[in-house]
Amino acid sequence: MNTVAQVFAVVAGLLHVAIWVMESLVFSRPAFHRLFRVRPEHVPVVRPWAVNQGFYNLFLGVGAIGGVMTLHLGDETVGRTLVLFCCACMAAAGVVLFVSERRLWRGALAQAVPPLVVLLASLA
Repeated sequence: MNTVAQVFAVVAGLLHVAIWVMESLVFSRPAFHRLFRVRPEHVPVVRPWAVNQGFYNLFLGVGAIGGVMTLHLGDETVGRTLVLFCCACMAAAGVVLFVSERRLWRGALAQAVPPLVVLLASLA
């Protein structure tokens, strides 16, 4: 896997870990539920879903970073497979976010573009 793909896989992974923090740890803070366009009165109902979604993001982020680490530990097939699977899931989730809520297009781009770069760079 080339350097561009590896760098963007780590970037995508770190971004998804940061999203986990926002969705699972600090979601109840007004700045964050506004970021996700959740009305204050809906936060108690939405929070369990946000926490669950946050952990999906954590697992994908750790998977992408772990895949890059595995590449460097000598198992190229496993590392590449893990990176590509996690990044494909991240990119697809970004598309779903955009299609389901166009007002969150910035978040969808942030979620989808780095892993999409990984997928495209891996074709070269």
